[in-house]
Amino acid sequence: MPASALLHLLQFASPALPIGAYSYSQGLEAALERGIVADAATARAWIVGQLHEVVAPWEAAVCWRLMRAFQRRDMAAALMWSERFIASRDSAESRAETIQMGYSLTQLLAELGVADGALLAALRGQDEVALPTAYACAVVALAIPHEAALLALLFAWAENQVLVCVKSVPLGQVAGQRLLLSLRAELEAAARFAQSVRDEGMRNWAPGLSLLSMQHEVQYSRLYRS
Repeated sequence: MPASALLHLLQFASPALPIGAYSYSQGLEAALERGIVADAATARAWIVGQLHEVVAPWEAAVCWRLMRAFQRRDMAAALMWSERFIASRDSAESRAETIQMGYSLTQLLAELGVADGALLAALRGQDEVALPTAYACAVVALAIPHEAALLALLFAWAENQVLVCVKSVPLGQVAGQRLLLSLRAELEAAARFAQSVRDEGMRNWAPGLSLLSMQHEVQYSRLYRS
């Protein structure tokens, strides 16, 4: 990978990117509240389960298709997958999460001037922009290799989940890094699956996660927005 592409990837996959990713737990805080996640072992089980049952076969697979669509300048396909992703958000919190971060990343791309006019117009032409859509657009605009971008997306998701556990289980900082390190093979497998799964094999059927997300909407005390 060229150094410039690597540096772009490190910047746009970083938790420090000002789009608000740190403020969401994606149902994990509700799982903590109910004792489903209570220590390092259950935290790892939760993350691995979500990775292989939801993130890889749907979110990452959609992002992979969005990157390919933007690369071909196939805006009809990009819009289709973006709309399908938004439609798949089955709670108010999960929908608001992807819309808020997608909007923030779109604004950031415009202010930084890193996306060409056609790509930026394709984003701004959508009524609502999902986070994977804006991320895929950034990847193409910055000439980042798609395979590396997909793996970085998965790592950023896992890192955010681990950080929630470090703060809320709580886990120690070293335990958190040990957990993140142990996910390497899982993340690699998830990336391979997302790239190879056929459209008819994509899925995000996770009713337990949907219920936790809905319960989190009325949770009395919480640190995160989802």
